[in-house]
Order: sequence, then structure tokens, then C-alpha cells
Amino acid sequence: FNLLDLLPDVLDQRPNESDSLDTVIIVDNVPVVGPDRLEKLKTIIRKVFSKFGNVVNEYYPEENGKTKGYIFLEFSNSSDASNAIKTANGYKLDKSHTFVVNSFSDFDKYKNVSPEWNPPAKEEYKEVCNLKSWLLEPDSNDQYSIIYAQGDKVVILQNGAAAPTMKNQRDNWTETTTKWSPKGSYLATFHRQGIALWGGPEFERIQRFNHSDVQLMDFSPCERYIVSYAPVQDANTQEPSGIIIWDSKTGAKKRGFIATGGHWPVFKWSNDGKFVARSGNEVLSVYESPVFGLLDKKSIKIPGMKDFTWSPTQNIIAYWVPEDDNAPARVCLMELPSRREIRVKNLFNVHDCKMHWQKNGDFLCVKVERHTKSKKGFYYNLELFRMREKNIPIDTLEIKDTIQAFEWEPNGNKFGVIHGESPRICASFYELEKTTLGHANLLKTLEKKTCNTISWCPAGQFCVLAGLRSMNGVFEFVDTADMTTMNMGEHYMATDVEWDPTGRYLMTGVSWWAHKVDNGYFIWSFQGKILQRHPLDQFCNFSWRPRPESLLSEKELSKIKKELKKYQKQFEQKDKLSQSKASKELIDKRRNLFNEFEEFRARHRATFEEYKSDRLALREGMDSEEESGDQLEEKIEFFIREETEVIAKKKSE
Repeated sequence: FNLLDLLPDVLDQRPNESDSLDTVIIVDNVPVVGPDRLEKLKTIIRKVFSKFGNVVNEYYPEENGKTKGYIFLEFSNSSDASNAIKTANGYKLDKSHTFVVNSFSDFDKYKNVSPEWNPPAKEEYKEVCNLKSWLLEPDSNDQYSIIYAQGDKVVILQNGAAAPTMKNQRDNWTETTTKWSPKGSYLATFHRQGIALWGGPEFERIQRFNHSDVQLMDFSPCERYIVSYAPVQDANTQEPSGIIIWDSKTGAKKRGFIATGGHWPVFKWSNDGKFVARSGNEVLSVYESPVFGLLDKKSIKIPGMKDFTWSPTQNIIAYWVPEDDNAPARVCLMELPSRREIRVKNLFNVHDCKMHWQKNGDFLCVKVERHTKSKKGFYYNLELFRMREKNIPIDTLEIKDTIQAFEWEPNGNKFGVIHGESPRICASFYELEKTTLGHANLLKTLEKKTCNTISWCPAGQFCVLAGLRSMNGVFEFVDTADMTTMNMGEHYMATDVEWDPTGRYLMTGVSWWAHKVDNGYFIWSFQGKILQRHPLDQFCNFSWRPRPESLLSEKELSKIKKELKKYQKQFEQKDKLSQSKASKELIDKRRNLFNEFEEFRARHRATFEEYKSDRLALREGMDSEEESGDQLEEKIEFFIREETEVIAKKKSE
């Protein structure tokens, strides 16, 4: 009999010759100690390497009563040993000792290296597509992506004065949705196997990341890394794979994490992509790129922390902690990597907090929802942190109504608040004065408005008060320079509103994902005039392509603003040319259609003449279609009108 047939499961576990090599690692740069400190060293080593698996054997070579500075560790399986090599190599034990970890099998590999060196083969240069090509458009028209037909079709269009221009269209380009990178270099699509990045003039595939059943993804602000999330752990790997950080340029996996509960994004990035952080179990874990090891090898303990967010321009984290017994709630600003708390604000009777950063990081608003003394109602405070001023002073603004929305002006010191309950909803605009601390100046309150969303123009000054979804798509365009309403408009049942990156245009849309009828999108001017209407069956999603930051300095931008009147005439001429161009295109289109008809008519006239002899034979030599004088004439009579005239009789008769 064959023993393999009787005990296959047992014999599969029999040791192989290579097992003893693949499960053993060598750790170099270990401290040299004597017998008195050996046990302490072993305890530290076990603590570090037990994270990767079960260490079944350890050997510390000695010479003259002291260790030699390297050790041998054996794991229960080769995958744990491989994980230890990958992760612990470069681990800093202290200032003088950084581990160098290798596999024991590498001895045979490098012992038999040939002494002869052969230069690597010269690789053919492959030209990389221009990821910024869309910025070369002469009139600076922006691109946008559209998903429609229940998500089966994706279109990339370029906005225009009269109508958009098709740049790319593909069926089944993504299985769920698409996402632009923060600077517009890449378009990410979702697939069952993972994520793909596309770019360049023809949207070539730049990179792909294998992450089965991926559902969510996020870019780092610098576009160097992406984070992907899949709810199911990959069974083919021992490493965590619920959340994975990838290098967007090389496609390399930087680190995997176990997926835990929480709101997306789980990982939040610093503005420069140097740090990424996550919270959980009352600790804040900050990881440092490019290795993504814990900053200073330890998490930050913050008991009770509810939420945190990064400054958009500095490596500063803002977080808040709720009240605990007699301890007040706290809002803290912590600087990294020093972990120094640079500002703390204590709060009482707190139910909830929401943090809102101004785009330039000049201000932070903490919207505090507080209990009344009776504990039956709520009132609101806005704690306004002036981040650029010495000691970070804080202004406090109390609002007794329910706050439905809060938004900072992107490049200024104004903010808008929607407060109150229907039908008495108000929109109030405030300004933080630069010279007067402790005061937020009320500019104007617009009363009895139908709105639940504030959307600021990216350049500032202009904003839209939008009544989305249940408020039936009412839009009010406001100029906050003098607090005047420029225009009112309506897009019935609108679900989305989004400004283009330049602030010249606004999109409003009715998504099929929210409503099954009246799907499509409108393009508006910043002054509230509808420029384009695009009804689109089963329209799902619209997304403007972001632009990178301007290369102009503040001084150059200020000069352009001062000389804007000089450029205005050039812009007006361009607008007229674009309109005449649109008229010319329409005339050319009609002329082409007329020429096509004339060609069609000439072809059929020739065919008619070709069959003339057959017609004459069938009609006994008569052809009613001849153009000669012998052609038959056909008279047609039809009734036009009837008139009746009464003639009076003469008296003599």
C-alpha cells in the first residue's frame, strides 16, 4: 500500500530540507552585553520579534563572556520569518543600534556569487505621458468626468463657453465610481481586482494595485501615496490586507493594516504627505513616510479622543476629548513630530464638536453643540482659533439657533452659517477682523431662505446658498463684498453642487443614485446665469478635474489683480471670438449637411437616368419624368372657395 494515500494530511507537514533555512533569521547590530544584562536583552528581543510570529529557538553567540553583536532566531514557519525580515530590518533599538535582518538561507545565496561582473542590459527608454497635459489648453478650460447609464458609461469632457468637447469615452471603465487625484494628475477607477490609475492626453493606464473587492480609496495630498480599503481579508497572505498603503508611482505596497470600524477615511494625511494618522482604542497612531513605521516607535495615548483632523498647511493636529466626570471637554492643537500641545481650550456642557479648517490653515472653527441648563435643548458656540497669531487667540461666537451648515471663505477671513428651522432658516455671514481680537463682525443676515448648503467659490468672495434634495433645488448667488444677491435660480430636485477649480463656473446636478427622474446637470456662471443644460438619462456623478497650485508668487498674483482692467479687454475680445467661432461652427455644420444631401441627390439622379431605357420599354416609349417638351402635363384641380351672390330683381319685371 501507499502511505501517501493513507495519511496525506500528515505527510504534507513533513519537514523539507529548506525549512530549517527559511525559518531562521540573523539579526545584526544587536548590543554587545555581558551575563549580567543578557536576560534583559533577551526580553527586549522577544518583545520586538514576537509580533511577527512564534519564535521557537534563539541563539546568542558569545566570545570572552560577552555576546558577539548578532543573534539567530528561528520561527515556526517561513512566512513569519519573511515578515520579520521585511518589517524589522532598519528597526532602531536605540541611537547606537539599528537592526540589520537577513535570512539564514542568504548565506548560500551570496556565498556562491560569481566573481565576474556583467553589466546590466541597456533598457529601451519608454517615454512617459504628460500627466499635466490638460493644463496646456489655451483658454484654461477645465475638464470634468461624468458617469451615466447606471454607471456603465464614463465620459471625460472639456468645458466650453457654448458646449463641452468630448475628450474620452469608455464603456464599463469602472465598476462603481471614479476619483480624481488632489492635483488632477490621475483618474482612479474601481474594479473587482483592485484600483487602476489613468492619465495623460489619451488616459493611458499608468498603474494598477491588486486589492480584491476594494470598495474605498483615498489619495495623499501630494499624490505620492494611495490608501485602499477592502472589507474582506485576503486569505492568500499572512499580512494584514484590509487597508493598504501603496506608492502611486511604483505600485509597490508600502504597508498593510487590519481594517477596523470607523468613518472613511480611516487614515488622515498631513498636508505634505509626510505623516498619516489613525485613531482607535484611545490612542492616536502617527506613521511616517516612506516606511510607514510608527513615529518614534510608539502611539500617542489620548483617553476618550472622539475625532481629529490635520491642518491643511501645517503639521498640526486638532482633536477633541469629551467631558469625563468633573473633567471638562478639551480641544487641543498638537504639533508634530514634537507632539507638543500648542493650544488647549476647555469646554463645559458639551454634547458634540465638529472641526472646520479654513483652506489656507489661517483659522480653525470648532462648532460646539452644548446642552442647556435644563438638558432638554441645545445651543451652539463657534470657537474660532486664529492660527497665524501669537499664542493662537480664540474668538467665541454664540448662536442660539440650530446650525445646519458652516463654511469658511477659501482664501479670506469670512465664513457663512446656515441656522434656524424651516420655515425660518437664515444665512448669516461674518468676518474675523484682523485688528480686533475676540470679535467676529456680522456682515449680514439673510432671513427666510430655502437653503441647507453653503458653497463658496474657490477664489473666495462669491458663494451660493443651495437648497438641495428636500428643498427642491433653489439657488441664490451672493457677492459677499457688498452682501448683494446677484441672481436667483432653480434646478428642480438638485442633489449636488460643485464649483470648477477656477471659480468661473458652477455645476448643479440631479443624480440617478438619489432620484430616478429628471437626471442631468446644469452649468452656471459665477453670477448665476444658466449657460448650459444637459439632460442625461440615468446621470449618476459629476466631478471637476482639480488643478495644482498656481506657480505664481503672491506678489505676481497681486500685480495681476491690480492690472485686471488691462486684461479685461483681451478677455472680452476672446469671448466675442468664441461666440463667432461657435456661430461659424454651426454654419459649417449646416453647409456640410447640405453638401451631403446634394451628393445623395446626385447619386440617385444618376441611378434614375441609368434605368431610363427600362422605363421607356415598360411605358411604350413614354416617360413622364422627361424634361423635354414632349413630357406629359398633368392638370390638378382642387376646390378653393364658393361664393354666393344674390341679384335683386327690377321693379318693372
